[in-house]
Amino acid sequence: MTEIEIVEIKNLLLIPQEIVILSHRNPDGDAIGSSLGLALLLRKLMHTVKIVVPSEYPNMLSYLPSLDSIEVFDLKHDECRAIVDKAKMIFLLDFNGLDRIDKLGENVQFSKAKKIMIDHHLDPEPVADYVMSETEASSTCELIYKFITQLGYEHLIDEKIGECLFTGLVTDTGSFKYSTRPYTYQVAANLKEKGVDDYTLQNNIFNSLTVKQLQLLGHCLANRMEIMEEHGAAYIYLTKEDYAKFSIGRGDTEGIVNYMLMVHNIKLAALISEQPTVVKISLRSKGDINVQAMASTHFRGGGHKNASGGAAYAKLDDIINRFKQAVPNYTNPS
Repeated sequence: MTEIEIVEIKNLLLIPQEIVILSHRNPDGDAIGSSLGLALLLRKLMHTVKIVVPSEYPNMLSYLPSLDSIEVFDLKHDECRAIVDKAKMIFLLDFNGLDRIDKLGENVQFSKAKKIMIDHHLDPEPVADYVMSETEASSTCELIYKFITQLGYEHLIDEKIGECLFTGLVTDTGSFKYSTRPYTYQVAANLKEKGVDDYTLQNNIFNSLTVKQLQLLGHCLANRMEIMEEHGAAYIYLTKEDYAKFSIGRGDTEGIVNYMLMVHNIKLAALISEQPTVVKISLRSKGDINVQAMASTHFRGGGHKNASGGAAYAKLDDIINRFKQAVPNYTNPS
């Protein structure tokens, strides 16, 4: 985003107005953290701010301030459409195309509001008036911090805003294990200076499993994990019966895919989940293995180089076989 564009946006924000912040379906820590952090900042500037997401967020984010102010489209279709239609400014956070917000994309597309996209995924679509897109950024929360400082409002960041933004840094980097750059740590240090208790925050995020979730993890590792040793890959699959047996809900499978990468020689991992109408796949990798390319080529998905996902209307066995056939092209390219 250019200096001229930053000045234009700052001028737009001089007059209090109706602002809507949107993020993607199945919102994660970065989506919710960036949305709440920006909303709290804009409210300090006397704007009326609403946050709308297509579907519900994980319970492990319940520690975040003002979480109950978020509107969920799946629960309130008409109300959410009306909120978007009324907006004078719309922020699009942590997604790069209107298909990521499902049917709300139609309302955004035809809205005359000024649109600002802030995101770190590849290939943003030309749907916004202003775009801050940095694929090398650790998270959208990192970019929200940068956006706030470029506007000259860093002094307005307090502990609550910092807590929201730190959440995205932690969750999208796996506690700073990947997708970091020097600026990521500068942001983390500055937020800690604002009063963020990073120990308590990480404890809230990573030590909040229920007994059911722990039992599900054990089932996945003991009964549903397959190792492709010759290719340095592994996958876990979940059937519809698994979903019923463990009453799997939103957020219950979060992080399971990462456990396979703890094995020394495993460099590509997948969690393949059979859901009522679609089979979803979550992909993770180490080093130079590009699962974003795998997701977009084979599973109508996308994301980041080392963390992506997709879905397909097919049988579970077909998706497993599709994954197994694709693996050698990414772990052992000719």
